[in-house]
Amino acid sequence: MRYLLRRLGTLVPVAIGVATLTFAMIHLVPGDPVVAMLGETAAPADVAGLRHQLGLDRPIGEQYVDFLAGLMRGNLGESISYHRPVAGLIAERFPATLELTIAGLVVGVLVAFPLGIVSGANPGGPADLGAMGFAILGISIPHIYLGPLLMIVFSLDLRWFPLTGRGGLAHLVLPAVTLGTALAAVIARMLRQSLVVVRESDYMRTARSKGRGAMAALLIHGLRNAMTSVVTLVGLQAGALLTGALITEMIFSWPGIGRLLIGAIGARDYPLVEGCVLTFAFTYVVVNMATDLLYGIVDPRVRLE
Repeated sequence: MRYLLRRLGTLVPVAIGVATLTFAMIHLVPGDPVVAMLGETAAPADVAGLRHQLGLDRPIGEQYVDFLAGLMRGNLGESISYHRPVAGLIAERFPATLELTIAGLVVGVLVAFPLGIVSGANPGGPADLGAMGFAILGISIPHIYLGPLLMIVFSLDLRWFPLTGRGGLAHLVLPAVTLGTALAAVIARMLRQSLVVVRESDYMRTARSKGRGAMAALLIHGLRNAMTSVVTLVGLQAGALLTGALITEMIFSWPGIGRLLIGAIGARDYPLVEGCVLTFAFTYVVVNMATDLLYGIVDPRVRLE
């Protein structure tokens, strides 16, 4: 509990730091959100009136203080382009992004564990070479290429899955595979390396000397001890999947925060961009904290205090 409270306390400086960097970067981006909303031919009086209405004519320091004050109250402001509270827009889109992220994580883990175990059980063998070849291929293919390739083959040619949008399970398959392939490759390589190290430990030799087969000893005694580094990687990659989902959402027209963020950047919607980036940052920190807490479950030798 003390460890958890300390980690929760670190969220405050992280939030302020992320908010400050986001505020600074979005205000340094070239372009005027008022001109983007009204058009290049808008009258100067209309531009000045809307800028005053949105508070964009005030000094940057004053806007920053107001932004932090609203953040402390849980108020992310009002979207310039949607004319709605930012928190409400994010709350509507966040479930879709979370659904896609979890699905990508499940695909990555389900693919990675068999590959990693087969490779770690017989390093240098044919199965190891094949599995690691797949891992290298998965890392090498970017989402922006894999996604359209899957759409062409499985949606346009075979017509097995819907092309774009969010609906039932069928709509989730191709985006989840696109998002989870690279993750599966990374986890498989880490699991393989951990199992190779575990195979040479004393307790594994003892287990085999008692009559257990090499694979049975690896699964029963070795896998859990090899999981610490894998849990670390999965936790870090789960946070990274949120940002990786941004590209996948654009490819498959998935109505998540990623698409919302891209649209907000194009419209110079300062409050919405800041809210989306803060949501990504907070989620990443919470996932890392949950990963730390899992250490004590996976490996009882780990003491968080």
